[in-house]
Amino acid sequence: MSATLELKYFNTFWLKQIKTLSNATLNGNPIAPVFNNPNSVENLPLSFTVTTTGTVNSVAASTTTYDLVSAPNPPIQRGLLVTGTNVDAGAYVSTISDQLSTTRITLANQTTQITDGTVLTFSSGLQTITENSADDWFIEESRIRGGYNNTSVDFGVKAYLVEDEPNQEHRFNTMIYSGIYNSRTGVNNTNQFSIAESITRSVDPSNRSIQRLYAEDTNLIIFQETKVSKSLIDKDAIYSAEGGASITSTPLVIGQNIAYAGEFGISTNPESFAVYGYRKYFVDRERSVVLRLSQDGISEISNYGMMDWFRDKLSKVNNTGKIVGGWDMHTKMYTVSLQPTDVTEQYTLSFDEAVRGWTSFFSYIPSSMVNLDSDFYSFKNGNLYKHYTLETGSTDRAKFYGNATADSNVTFIFNLQKSVVKNFNTINYEGSSGWAMNSLNTSTDSSLPIAVSVNVTTLEQMQNNFNVNNFKRKENKYFANVVNQTLSQQGEVVWGQSMTGIKGFFAVCKMTSTNTGLQTGKQELFAVSTSFVESSY
Repeated sequence: MSATLELKYFNTFWLKQIKTLSNATLNGNPIAPVFNNPNSVENLPLSFTVTTTGTVNSVAASTTTYDLVSAPNPPIQRGLLVTGTNVDAGAYVSTISDQLSTTRITLANQTTQITDGTVLTFSSGLQTITENSADDWFIEESRIRGGYNNTSVDFGVKAYLVEDEPNQEHRFNTMIYSGIYNSRTGVNNTNQFSIAESITRSVDPSNRSIQRLYAEDTNLIIFQETKVSKSLIDKDAIYSAEGGASITSTPLVIGQNIAYAGEFGISTNPESFAVYGYRKYFVDRERSVVLRLSQDGISEISNYGMMDWFRDKLSKVNNTGKIVGGWDMHTKMYTVSLQPTDVTEQYTLSFDEAVRGWTSFFSYIPSSMVNLDSDFYSFKNGNLYKHYTLETGSTDRAKFYGNATADSNVTFIFNLQKSVVKNFNTINYEGSSGWAMNSLNTSTDSSLPIAVSVNVTTLEQMQNNFNVNNFKRKENKYFANVVNQTLSQQGEVVWGQSMTGIKGFFAVCKMTSTNTGLQTGKQELFAVSTSFVESSY
């Protein structure tokens, strides 16, 4: 009697021969591939020659570790022989590591010191790559969820798909999503991209490339070069005949795309992005504006007293420059650093939502900025710095990245009775000792600078210091006369240092804390005032 066997499930697998890169050698030395490098192990013939040079500096007087000052091209790899002045015979590259602007190598079989500035030559020397064939075979599973280079397979339903012509596509305006990740159940399908489903969502290509994505609640905010929009996640919008929109649940992962009002984007500077709460800050370099995206839409915060300044400065930041942004959690301010290639035109400044204005410039130029809890950090030359804290054993403030302490200064304008020509006679301030007045200028006159305060507690001290160009302390307030230093002008009878006060419609004053006054450490400037009379000229 015959029998019929019904096959409902099948298992398939095949063997693939691969190179055991960990066991590959060159000149008898271990070697590792450099991907996308035509000289890498995976692309080399059995016999080859490659020569490259690089100038070195020794690291801590080491005989084996050196920094390549000039970057070799093509990139070097482990196992290459090294020749040069004072290089021992048989020396080869054993390790390679990337530093900030250099490549650090370690040489094996090198026992003597190589002089700084020596040019090294790296070559293969027409040698043969040998491999250990014991582990050259791996099992590939014919299913989507098969593990990479598994050495065993399990039973169950298998799926098998072959892409006859594997192609690579670059979509600058398209998003793609993977399978889900569930931390509760341990399901992790983020490595799965099902070609049987529509897993892509494109935005308007006329707004150019996507530069940054930010997930907020159930919205995905998309920053393109010339536009900002949001895509609904796990929901979609249904529009009525009147144009009103209502949100409905949908099985779509990425739903409808909705553009924000305003023709603004993030240019090619995604590094300018910073977020705090529902407020997102970024810079549109092409339109020379600094922007805030919040629940009321996109606003130009560069218009708060700095429109002309940002228009001039952002025009100097081209594609080779950077615009670094960060949220200062300590002061609750958005800090942005404009960094064109011209270092003399680099600035760092901050925006305060409490006063809706740009409140301060800073002397530091960071590589990047980040906040953690209530602290603010920045990176410079690969080092991490914590702001608003003092170095151990130091009382210096306004010191960034180990450089000399910078003087803190405040510039403001006296402009009461705008249409009256005034004679500014005195300058007074409330705050800590140690403040000096660098300058007090009008459109026509300027005053002598005023040094840090002197103690005046008796009449004798007052008389002795009456003509000293310093602030005088009286009842915890600091006073000084304004002494004119302007050259004579036609029609003036008394001028220069023989004249008290300076004339003008308004005066620009700059106060500086030098950290050399009676009080060290933190210094406060609470208020500054002046007394004036209507000019008699």
